[in-house]
Amino acid sequence: MDMGNKRMAVFVGCNYPNTRNELHGCINDVLTMKEVLVKRFGFDLRSVQLLTDAPGSVVLPTGANIKKALGQMIDQAEAGDVLLFHYSGHGTRIPSVKPGHPFRHDEAIVPCDFNLITDVDFRQLVNRLPKGASLTVLSDSCHSGGLIDKEKEQIGPKATITTNNAKVPSQSPKVIPFESILQHLTSLTNINTSDIGTHLLEFFGSDASLKYRLPPLERDQFESINPDEGILLSGCQANETSADMSPNEGGGKSYGAFSNAVQMVLKEHLGQLSNKQLVMMAREVLQAQGFEQQHPCLYCSDRNAGATFLWQPEC
Repeated sequence: MDMGNKRMAVFVGCNYPNTRNELHGCINDVLTMKEVLVKRFGFDLRSVQLLTDAPGSVVLPTGANIKKALGQMIDQAEAGDVLLFHYSGHGTRIPSVKPGHPFRHDEAIVPCDFNLITDVDFRQLVNRLPKGASLTVLSDSCHSGGLIDKEKEQIGPKATITTNNAKVPSQSPKVIPFESILQHLTSLTNINTSDIGTHLLEFFGSDASLKYRLPPLERDQFESINPDEGILLSGCQANETSADMSPNEGGGKSYGAFSNAVQMVLKEHLGQLSNKQLVMMAREVLQAQGFEQQHPCLYCSDRNAGATFLWQPEC
């Protein structure tokens, strides 16, 4: 891939303030990563969109607003451009709508209004990329492994490292269980059904996920374009949770364990790192910190596994 002409990014941090699902480090995660990308990777502030649910935010990270920001970024992209979506917030697992998979689950992120953005939505975004442009998704959320539907697993459950007994600070999982999401949506629609798609379509209409808006035959045609230019760095495996850290001592600020691990690796290694190297090093950081049940993963083509993270220019 040629060096990108433009570098564009969308950052989304959801803390869900004053709710039972409140997190504390997600906005800190995206603000810190935004600073890193501008200073080190050459992203232009004019090409960066930031959506958070901090008090006073003008544009909240609702499902519709996040998809609009991502769509605008894709529409502006040309061959050679480098695109990033960094999300820090809750994730969830939802029952698969694919025929013949009654016990299978799919992955989704949970915007502040609970209008889920699913693996099918991310697949559609990757398929819309112009030839020669790349989209890196860095998702610091629970169940984020596999968040781009049909993307090839490069580092997943099979790539394990040894564990230790390091003490982990106070933490909260970045997950809202499916049952809780269903209960919340039911309170909005007053419809008595366990079919989450019915609730999403009733309340959000055309802003609901493509997973539920498209007929099954048309949805199943969203195959990957091999090799495509989607690159997913997930905070954990599909069956794991990602941690939101709230230090109890020293007045330290809250943070997401995965986002912090990535930032630590980038700080310690100023030269170029491949996507695979970055994920494996982030795993090692988390393991050293005592996170035995959180294993970051990498999903992308074989070529992009060895490609330089965000196509960082040589120093």
